[in-house]
Amino acid sequence: MTTTTPHRSHGDEAIQQRVDELWEAVLATDEYSATDVVLRALKEGVAPEGVLLDVIAKVQGRVGEEWAANRLSVAQEHAATAINERVVAALGLHSATRGVPTRGRITVACPDGEWHALPARLLAEVLKLRGWHVDYLGAQVPAPHLIAHLHRTDADAIALSSSIATRLPTAHAAITACQAVGVPVLVGGAAFGTDGRYARLLGADAWAPDARAAADRLARRPLSRPQPDHQQIDDLPHLADQEYTMVARNRSALVRTVFSGLEDAFPAMRSYSDLQREHTAEDLSHIVEFLATALYMGDEDLFTGFLTWTAGILSARGVPEQSLPPALDILARELKDFPRATRIIERGTHALTLVHRTTAGTPV
Repeated sequence: MTTTTPHRSHGDEAIQQRVDELWEAVLATDEYSATDVVLRALKEGVAPEGVLLDVIAKVQGRVGEEWAANRLSVAQEHAATAINERVVAALGLHSATRGVPTRGRITVACPDGEWHALPARLLAEVLKLRGWHVDYLGAQVPAPHLIAHLHRTDADAIALSSSIATRLPTAHAAITACQAVGVPVLVGGAAFGTDGRYARLLGADAWAPDARAAADRLARRPLSRPQPDHQQIDDLPHLADQEYTMVARNRSALVRTVFSGLEDAFPAMRSYSDLQREHTAEDLSHIVEFLATALYMGDEDLFTGFLTWTAGILSARGVPEQSLPPALDILARELKDFPRATRIIERGTHALTLVHRTTAGTPV
């Protein structure tokens, strides 16, 4: 049995034309034109899976890129995503078959706190097209609810999707809980790293870089069921020092302290508008949250990567990235008794220095 959906060959140029048309419809928040684009692609011979992954997913990727470059507002990004979700639903209804699924049963969900559900929805639709019985649970599913569902359905596997790395601790809880009841876990999404490193660290049974690869992996052979007494012993031994727990529990207090101290350390902040101050508080919250996640995973690169990405986002929005090092200095002073945290913050500060020298044209 082949692992890909048979479809009539369709040229890259024609696919790109549909991508451009869908982009224009999404940009105009025109749900009806967007739906018409994908249904026309089907009529022209593009396989439903191709429309999902080569058209809709590409447009959604561009939505994220345009938001990061400050060419789309948050509201526009949300509206575009909502239209893409409705287009996926329309395509799913149009392509639905009334036959009995020929393969097993898969649950598709996002871990608690993960609200980016479109990648999971795309995977769910692809698996349906491949002949699976799919239970799609959507975004932000707490582990207890997930386990209750698995007890009722006797799924062959669960596919967990997460885009934001700060959801890795809750993803870990979900992975462990599912395996404890004998259900294997396939994970995917940007949160798990471009090479799946965090999937391996958290003990997932399989990882896939995208929906097509995930469907192919499930088609090749069944995931082995974990033993009912499956446990991950000392899988993250560094958590014994409690630094993650302390930083995570005190995030709000840390944000307030850094925000207050930043007005003295970064005088330009005194002239910020209320909206700018609100955004600054949000950025500080994200910084502390990523620090906590880096402590959980024992991976300094997770924090430094987020900081350099944030510097690029701030630059695109005309916000001076020089505000980041003073904030990190204050945070380091607050966490001076936490050796892993201070080391990670030092690495982050050094990474920002390298970014600043590169953008300024200064030899590194």
